[in-house]
Amino acid sequence: ATVDYSCKSITYELRNLIVCTELSAKRLQMDDYFSSALEDKLLVRMPEKDSEYLTPATRLLEKRREMIEVEDALSTTKDEFQMKMETLQQRKEELEKKERSLKESLLKFDKFLKENDMKRARAVKKTKDEQEAIKTKDKEIERLKEDVMELQKKAVSQKEKIEKQIIYKNFLEKVLEQSPEFDEIGEILSRYKTLKTTMDDLMEMDLENQNSIDSLKTDLSKFVEMKNDEILSYNNKLAGLQTRLEKAQSDAVRWDSEWTRIQTTAAKKTLELGQIKMATHNLFMLINKHLRRKIPASEAGQTMLQLDKIQIFIKDLTDITHEIQRHESAAIPNMQLLGLN
Repeated sequence: ATVDYSCKSITYELRNLIVCTELSAKRLQMDDYFSSALEDKLLVRMPEKDSEYLTPATRLLEKRREMIEVEDALSTTKDEFQMKMETLQQRKEELEKKERSLKESLLKFDKFLKENDMKRARAVKKTKDEQEAIKTKDKEIERLKEDVMELQKKAVSQKEKIEKQIIYKNFLEKVLEQSPEFDEIGEILSRYKTLKTTMDDLMEMDLENQNSIDSLKTDLSKFVEMKNDEILSYNNKLAGLQTRLEKAQSDAVRWDSEWTRIQTTAAKKTLELGQIKMATHNLFMLINKHLRRKIPASEAGQTMLQLDKIQIFIKDLTDITHEIQRHESAAIPNMQLLGLN
């Protein structure tokens, strides 16, 4: 608004200078007109053929009448010319006063342009920084999305492993609930191994039938020892599976925490992006308000398009400033010439 007002003020002052020039030209034309009119009034008319018969007294009266008319016309012309000269003098004083005011306005306007250039430079730098920040945040968001997808895949894989291992534990827990004589899962496994060993022994005893008792005891002792080793091995495997289960559960909890942290970080980045978009929208609204321009529906919510409009506005404002400076440079010699006149 200040730039528009200053441009209008400069245009008005230039028009005044042009009017002053035209008035000076008219003043010269009035001088020529006055001289010409005076000459026309003072010209001696050529006597007609009938004037040869006029008496000298009549001719003298005619000359006196013509002299009176010339003096009256000259007096009237002088009065009109004096009034016009006074008007032109007042106009000249007003123009000189406006010229001084214009010089002061030009100095103020030059200062305003310098300050405006500094503000524009800061605004351009800020816009570039914000654009770089937006690009960086977008890249970071994409990277976080990739990390989230990778973590989701790992979580699914861990969950599948846990589901595969958990069926054994669930089965043994159900058996423990239905069998009050057992207090631990290990007792069930021991009982199973014992029963299986006993069944095998009975089958073997039934097949051999008549073998010696010592041989049977020896074989049974060896067999029981072997089965105890197997039970111990199975117990070790079960302990390993239990450890793996606990580790898998711990990993699941850790990945859940990591997923929560990633969601929180993504929310913060989304908030920062929203704040940047809001600042861009506010600046875009100020520009449209300054231009008295209605915002089309196609530009609402389009941040990149709004940034383009802001850049175009800044470029147009710069072009206007340069054009005003060019006109000022062209007007200074004319002003100096008028001052000399």
